[in-house]
Amino acid sequence: MPEVRKELKIYEAHSEKSSVDEPHVTELKELPPHHAFLEGDDKLPVIIAKDLSVEEKTALITILKSHKRAIAWKLSDIKGINPKFCTHKILMKEDFEPAVQHQRRVNPKIHDVIKQEVIKLLEAGLIYPISGSPWVSLVHCVPKKGGFTVVENEDN
Repeated sequence: MPEVRKELKIYEAHSEKSSVDEPHVTELKELPPHHAFLEGDDKLPVIIAKDLSVEEKTALITILKSHKRAIAWKLSDIKGINPKFCTHKILMKEDFEPAVQHQRRVNPKIHDVIKQEVIKLLEAGLIYPISGSPWVSLVHCVPKKGGFTVVENEDN
């Protein structure tokens, strides 16, 4: 056996058991009819379409049960992808305090151009208004590589 330096650690190869071999047990309330378990009454949960007939649901569940190893039940089930690659940490100093950024104001002339563009998109049906949702952030105007929108000022 080759010599191993003292500062190097020796690790033995180990493989995590698949979720199919050792599935996670979930404790749930009574589920709607479009929820099903592929193994037992509480293992390998799936959600299927509501509008399927009883025969279609049965056929789908049978196919899913026969191919349950094809489904990645957790990150470690995805072959060829290191789970460390899929997870991340945001490294911050211990005394870090988050700050709220104040809303920036837009030049009134640019604001009119933006308003006209938004109205055009609304009329075309490409966008629609969503109000009262905390998930929706304010719209930001970003200059693109193709150039800027040119607006004439009083001097021109």
